[in-house]
Amino acid sequence: KINFKITTKEDYSIGKLIIKENNNMSDIRVGTGFDVHKFKEGKKLKLFGVTIPFDKSLDGHSDADVGFHSIVDAILGGLCLGDIGNHFPPTDNKWKNKPSIFFMAHAKKLLKNEKFKINNLDVTLICEEPKVSIYQKKFIRSVAEALDIDCKKINIKGTTTEKLGFLGRGEGIACQVSVTLSKND
Repeated sequence: KINFKITTKEDYSIGKLIIKENNNMSDIRVGTGFDVHKFKEGKKLKLFGVTIPFDKSLDGHSDADVGFHSIVDAILGGLCLGDIGNHFPPTDNKWKNKPSIFFMAHAKKLLKNEKFKINNLDVTLICEEPKVSIYQKKFIRSVAEALDIDCKKINIKGTTTEKLGFLGRGEGIACQVSVTLSKND
């Protein structure tokens, strides 16, 4: 709490700024998301809603889009609304083979209902292959369209695990996301 004496009109204006600044700071949230899917036989895979030609596919209950899934988890975390499994249980067959754009639309709707906006998304895709740097701009546009936000608020990058662990052995793909949210004035 701040004890601030208001004597003049200028003091009153400063007081309003202090209150506004304190209220804005309390409305900033951070969420993180993480997802991993293993490879299976196939000829293409979907990342961030973009279909990529590849000699494998990703295995999962829905379309196994690790990019969209981890973004949804980050948004749900920032809103304190659980995780993707709470909203779309993999034990429920109605979500089988569901396109992940559906989950992104749900996250977008929750942002609106809770009166929050995305300040920025920072995304790291972790895999040995496919090489994803050539798709970076397509990924960003796809995420921006799905969430109706500016591309400048999205950063997507790829890294490897230097051939260590299950990702290094090329057994799958992982994705981690950080998101910052604030009240939508």
